[in-house]
Parts: sequence; structure tokens; C-alpha cells
Amino acid sequence: MSAVEIPAGLKELLQGYTVAVLRRRPPNLVEFAVQHFTLLLESQRNDPRGKKRGAKAGRKGVTFETNSNNKDEEEEEEEEEEEEEQDTTRCTTGTYNRRVSVCAEAYNPDDDEDEDTEARVVHPKTDEQRRRLQDACRDILLFKTLEQEQFSEVLDAMFEVLVKPQEHIIDQGDDGDNFYVIEKGVYDIFVRKDGASLCVGKYDNKGSFGELALMYNTPRAATIVATHDGALWGLDRATFHRLIVKNNAKKRRMYEAFIECVPLLKSLELSERMRIVDVLGARTLKDGDRIITQGDTADCFYIVESGEVKITIKRKTKAGQQDNAEVEVARCSRGQYFGELALVTNKPRAASVYAVGETRCLVIDVQAFERLLGPCMDIMKRNISQYEDQLVALFGSSDDLKH
Repeated sequence: MSAVEIPAGLKELLQGYTVAVLRRRPPNLVEFAVQHFTLLLESQRNDPRGKKRGAKAGRKGVTFETNSNNKDEEEEEEEEEEEEEQDTTRCTTGTYNRRVSVCAEAYNPDDDEDEDTEARVVHPKTDEQRRRLQDACRDILLFKTLEQEQFSEVLDAMFEVLVKPQEHIIDQGDDGDNFYVIEKGVYDIFVRKDGASLCVGKYDNKGSFGELALMYNTPRAATIVATHDGALWGLDRATFHRLIVKNNAKKRRMYEAFIECVPLLKSLELSERMRIVDVLGARTLKDGDRIITQGDTADCFYIVESGEVKITIKRKTKAGQQDNAEVEVARCSRGQYFGELALVTNKPRAASVYAVGETRCLVIDVQAFERLLGPCMDIMKRNISQYEDQLVALFGSSDDLKH
């Protein structure tokens, strides 16, 4: 299939409209679109430079009124550069300046210069601080797909933030400055709607927040308020883009073609498949390496990227006791998956899985599995029935699978 060429300017137009919608939240999106693009068209007709300025205005989320006293383009660009230079993140003293609420175009990691030329941020930490930070980051989904070197760089760049009761960590409508990981404390989530501020949830001593505004350069979608004394770890916008967003972009390019070929995921929309790519980890295995142990608690789901795995089950004696002899019941190769059974049934692992030769598997942890693979559950449940049929054929009973 030949590539479809995207018309010049389309990306900026759509981004400008999206930003305007997020900022103004119109009740009728179609009517708002007509008004939005009509104003843009009028500004282009009335101003010789309107086409270029219109694209800039769309990216900045401003109105499209013409002004005969506008500064020339060079002065505008200098002002934009000054705005970027004024963007600051919290420093080691615990004080910081909020980024002003100017919503830029969606961040494109491919537009950045080579990451090796960018300044690395390092906030010195004691051994005790680094241990606490590692504990807080252990279950953060965005970090699980990073290489070890990248993860270490993230830990270097993070800084400790001590908060007081009723302190606002982020405010709805502000531009994104930092991503936050919770070490301790309870934080209420407020959303402003129809002039009222509603509490829609809370974080209780774990989790993270603030990534969406950084990933998509949209204003903060909610206000986060500390209810007690607490501690957070912050990661500045530039480092988040360079390590987290760029890592996800590289993974998308690497895995999007492969993911589209996985039969299980064909029922998902393209956008859903791409969200799965964002949370993928990878494991490279040697021949005979055990990937899953029968009886263990399930914590992740696997897709075979290359190579092959074999699935084995310990047989039971006539007395119902489990012996140590393992019987191979199935094999999985490229594009096939395993490890879903225990996640779907909420039971311990029903089988062991070993690599056959050099093998590489993609890994999705249990939180992402539950959040992203809901539409595939019916397919997985049908396959569980097939597993039971295989066991009946092998052993005359499916008890091995059920227990």
C-alpha cells in the first residue's frame, strides 16, 4: 500500500482546532468548528500574512481577530523565543515558577535535535533519597518500558517536592511544567465544570499524574490538591519529553507494523493498538530460560516477537498429588500470546513457559492489560475454552488448568 501524503498545513489546522476546543469546551463541536475555521479564513483573506499567522494562532490557541498594528514576524518570533526562555521548572530549593497558560502545538519528538546534544539534568541525591525514589517509581507504568540506562537518567533528573495540606500541586488550565510521582500523601482531584469545582477522585499514597499535559501540550485537565503533608518526586518537562515521549515514539515506529499483525489485536482500533505500543516492555531470552512458573502470581502478559516458547504443566498422580514431571501442552511463535489465563481468571499461573532457542517477548503489565485489552477479553475467553479442550484430550480432565 502506498503512503498517503498529508497536505501541508493540515496538522497545524487540526492542532489549532483541538487546542481551542480543550480551552473553551464548546457544547457543540461542529458549530464551534464552523466558527473557528470561518474566523481563520477571514483572517487569511484580510491580512496578506494571515495564512502564516493563522497557523501560529491555531497552535497558540488564541482568537483570530485581525489587527492592522501587528508587529512584524521577526518581532513575533523573538517574543515567542522569550516566552520559551521564561519557562522554568522547580529548583532544588523547592520553589518554582509556573509556566504561563500558553498552549503550544502538540510535541513532536521527531522535531527535536539529537538527544545526545541536549543537556542532561541531574539533581544530586543521598543514598536514602535514591532508595525512596526507586521504591516510588517501581510500579509507574511510563517507566517500565525504559531501558535501564534511560531509567537511571530519569532517576538522576527527578527532584524531591515536600507538600503541605491544601497545597495546589497543579491547577486546571495551567500549562504543564512537571510530571509527578507520589511517594506518600493523599491528593484530591478536582475538575471545574459549569463554574463549580468537583472532586472526581483521589490518589492515595501511590501513583503519578501530570503526564497528559506534557505529552500532548494541552492545558492541565484537573487540579490536584494535597490533603495532608506529603512527598512527591518531580520530573521536568524537557527531560520528560526527551526520555519518555521520544522513547514511546521510537517504540511506535519499531512495533506498529508488528502489532498490526498480531491476530488478537486486530479487533482494536488503530489508536488503541498504538496505546498498547506505548506500554510495551521487552525481554530477550536464551534457550531454556523460564518465563513463567506454574503456581506463581500473575503480573504480566506476553506476546512472542521472535523465536518460540513452550508451555508445560505438571501432571498430577492418581492420588491428586503433583509430581515434578512437566508435560508440554502447547507452543507459541511470532505474533502469538501467553500469560493471559491467570490474568483473566484471577488465579495463579496454571502452567510454566520456557524459551525455545533465542526468543524475544513483548511484555504488558497487569495494570495496562486490564486497562487496554478489555475489548479483547471475549477472544481470550474463547481461547481458554480451547485450552481446556486440549487438556481433556491429553489428560482426560481439565482440572490441571482449573487448579
